[in-house]
Amino acid sequence: MAMLEVKNLTTYYKTRMNERVCSVDNVSFKLEKGKSLGIAGESGCGKSTLAMSVMGYYFPPLFYEQGSISIDGKEITKLAPDVIRQTVLGTDIAYIPQAAMNALNPTRKIIRFIEDVLHAHGSTLSQKAIYDLARERFDILNLPDKVLNQYAVELSGGMKQRTIIAISTILDPKVLIADEPSSALDVSSQKIVIKLLHDLMKKGIIQSMLFITHELPLLFNVTDDIMVMYAGEIVERGTAREMVFDPIMPYSKGLMNSIIVPEDGTRGHVLQAIPGSPPNLKHRPVGCRFWERCRYMDYECRKGSVEEQTASAGRIYRCRHSIGELYQIYENDLPSLFDEEQ
Repeated sequence: MAMLEVKNLTTYYKTRMNERVCSVDNVSFKLEKGKSLGIAGESGCGKSTLAMSVMGYYFPPLFYEQGSISIDGKEITKLAPDVIRQTVLGTDIAYIPQAAMNALNPTRKIIRFIEDVLHAHGSTLSQKAIYDLARERFDILNLPDKVLNQYAVELSGGMKQRTIIAISTILDPKVLIADEPSSALDVSSQKIVIKLLHDLMKKGIIQSMLFITHELPLLFNVTDDIMVMYAGEIVERGTAREMVFDPIMPYSKGLMNSIIVPEDGTRGHVLQAIPGSPPNLKHRPVGCRFWERCRYMDYECRKGSVEEQTASAGRIYRCRHSIGELYQIYENDLPSLFDEEQ
């Protein structure tokens, strides 16, 4: 059963010069109940914009163009912003933003944030009942009761992150979007945060999770599937093991070859950087959006749009070449036709 289903979603930013920057372009995917999906890609590829767009809560400079978003069968795309804020955000879907540790107002005690969330959704709980609910959630996240009466500046980085998780999940959302939840944390704090997110899923407090991070090795141990984005498009999706050990699309392969994954079968490989930079989304390239950086491109890669291809059940990739052609190219490590043209 799909807990979250996104179909043909396109959203864009409008600049001060009235230029259109399409950061999410015709994106479709499903997130099943009880599953976690990782989103990977370079900075600027559209990961965080996709996270914001999936919540259906659009404010300038972000605008909705087309597509549908359903959470547990409920279509939210056409709902008014006030309705989404009161009936969707926090209950159907919740969000842990980037730089979450800086999201807390330093002049307010932590308990006040929880009270605000509950009151915004029409809660009639007494102050004592709210405190008891918050204390129960904090206990699950290994936070002491005293944190509720403290200010953000009195907490360590790891405690701030766990506090944000507690506030975001206080209404038991069906889908949790975690946008770089382990950034700016040391390794031990990262491990704690990741374990707590898994515990929330095991306890049924959250039912599915969308996990965004630059730390690709983390996705292998955190998510069931991985989805790679490039220039606003989904370029490949597969299981975590498939994406780490057997990527198909040249960008995915380059992305995985540019990092160290401390797993058996990957030790000893030489790190390889991806040349060039992502394209300017105000002027997206014709054809495959990766062709300018791809050492395996040919002239046909620059013509027309490149559609998704299905490799197997649940495995898709966006490339003009067939799987057989790509595997042969990788095996022979053919020189770049782009270099020949130059």
